[in-house]
Amino acid sequence: MINFYKTIDSKIERIDEHENGCWINITLPTAAEKAWITDTLGIPFEFLKASLDEEESSHIEVEGKMVLIIIDVPFAEKFDDNIMYTTMPIGIVMTPDNIVTISTRDNPIIREFADGLIKNVQTELRTRFVFQILLRMATHYLLHLKQIDKRSTQLEKQLRRSMRNKELIHLLDLEKSLVYFQTSIKSNELTLEKITKSKAIKLYEEDQELLEDVMIEIKQAIEMSNIYLSILSGTMDAFASVISNNLNIVMKVLTSITILMAIPTMVFSFYGMNIGAEFGSLPGGRTVVIPLLVAFGITAISAIFLKIKGMFK
Repeated sequence: MINFYKTIDSKIERIDEHENGCWINITLPTAAEKAWITDTLGIPFEFLKASLDEEESSHIEVEGKMVLIIIDVPFAEKFDDNIMYTTMPIGIVMTPDNIVTISTRDNPIIREFADGLIKNVQTELRTRFVFQILLRMATHYLLHLKQIDKRSTQLEKQLRRSMRNKELIHLLDLEKSLVYFQTSIKSNELTLEKITKSKAIKLYEEDQELLEDVMIEIKQAIEMSNIYLSILSGTMDAFASVISNNLNIVMKVLTSITILMAIPTMVFSFYGMNIGAEFGSLPGGRTVVIPLLVAFGITAISAIFLKIKGMFK
C-alpha cells in the first residue's frame, strides 16, 4: 500500500498522487507497487529489499543521490492477557525530491505522522523530517520501557502471593523484550553516530540540534534498558527461589497434617486387633471412651510439638 502526504498550511494532508516535496509511506508493497517504486522513484531494488527484510539491522547506505537509513522501532503486540514487546525495521529513503518510508506493516510512529499528531512537520524539509521520525522512535522506546517497568512491578506483586509459573513466564517475556530493545537501541545509536560523521546528509544548524536531542534520548533509553534488564534478571532469580520455598512450606504443613491424621488411625488399629486372652488385652478395650481419649491425647501432644518446631509456618 502506498500513501502520499504533504504539508499544506502547516498541516500534513493526504494527497492523491506523487509530487515533489511530499512524503511517500509504503507498507508491504505488492509486486506492481515495487515496480513503480524502482521505476518512478528511482529507488534501488537493494534499498527496497533491505527495508522489507524483518531481520535487517540498523545501518545507513548511500548510492548516488539516494540515502537509505534503516532503523529499528519498538512494536507492541497483545497475545491473550499478555503483551509482547519487539522491534521491527523501517527503511527511510532520502531522494533528491522526497522522503520515502518503507515497512512491512503499519506501526504507531508512522501513524502519528500520518494522522497529523506531530506538530511543526514540513515534508519538504527532508533532513529535518527524518530527524523528527528518529526522535519519535527514541521517544517510543522510552515509553515502552516505562510500560515494561510498570508491568514487571505488577507481576512482582502477583508473585508475592502466587506459586504459579504463569507470572514467571510473563517476566521471562519482558526480559526477552528488554534484550530485543537493548540490541536495537545500540544498533540505532551506531547508525546515528554514522549520520553525524557522514557527509551524505547535509546538516543545518537546526538539524544538528535536533540530532543531538535524538542522541540524548537514545543514550537515555540505553541506560534505562540496562537498569531494567539488570533488575528484572535479579527479580526472576529471587522469585524463582521464593516460589520454591513456598512450595516447601506447603509440603511441610501437609506432612504435619498427615502425621496428625495418622495418629488416631494407628490408635484405633491397635484397639481393633483381635488379641487373644493369653496375651492379655489393652486397657479400656471394651469401651470406646478410652481409645478416643488416648488418640486425642497423643494427637494433641504431637500437634503442640510440631507447632513448637515451626512446622505450621
